[in-house]
Amino acid sequence: MKRVRGFTLLELMIVVAVVAILAAIAFPSFKEAIHKSHRAEATQALNDFALRQEKYRSNNATYGTCDVIAGSTCTAFNSGLTYYTIGVSGNTATEYVLTAVPKGGQAGDRCGTYTYRMVSGTLGKTAAQSNCF
Repeated sequence: MKRVRGFTLLELMIVVAVVAILAAIAFPSFKEAIHKSHRAEATQALNDFALRQEKYRSNNATYGTCDVIAGSTCTAFNSGLTYYTIGVSGNTATEYVLTAVPKGGQAGDRCGTYTYRMVSGTLGKTAAQSNCF
């Protein structure tokens, strides 16, 4: 009698179920790793803007607007960013607020909007969750 080789339907269904379970576990971790890597763009852009603000303030009586700090227009600066939009507000002689708002695929990130707030020489950093920096 000749023996038939191959897999039964039940064996194939078990393999498919195991692969589906592994994918369901791995995908959220993968997505979080992608979001985390994109957060570097926000912190880099905010740090760059904070340094530009201090440079501008060293030569002027107040902190600068987004257009002044970006060197051309804020829109042109933000067009170079893929996952965040940078904004500057509340400029006075002693304070300013920088924000990095997630956009596109990054909009669902748990860290949300990053905010750098300069008040009287102290820079405060906030995000939706404390472990985002």
